Amino acid sequence: QVQLVESGGGLVQAGGSLRLSCAASGRTFSMYAMGWFRQAPGKEREFVAAITWSGGSTNYEYTVKGRFTISRDNAKNTVYLQMNSLKPEDTAVYYCAADSPKTPPGEYDYWGQGTQVTVSS
Repeated sequence: QVQLVESGGGLVQAGGSLRLSCAASGRTFSMYAMGWFRQAPGKEREFVAAITWSGGSTNYEYTVKGRFTISRDNAKNTVYLQMNSLKPEDTAVYYCAADSPKTPPGEYDYWGQGTQVTVSS
């Protein structure tokens, strides 16, 4: 079992930056690939970024590539999402998720409660 708690959301002006954190419980955090997703009002949840268990490989949704950076610190059981050059269309609830090595890749098994990011124009 992995429990995830996001933090770092808030209100920021367009062009600004935020860093989201996702703290994970459990001894096996370093075994999990991790991802960030977001859901805007009236829209379906969408993929934002992912990172492998070692941090050696990352993947981004094309609209955030070059602006967002996902990273992790396995010693701290934490994954981060650095968001720069924020745009109003980035406004959403952001969720982190853990992808167990025991299930097929991309099937995220554990989810946090989400943190609100609001970007004003």
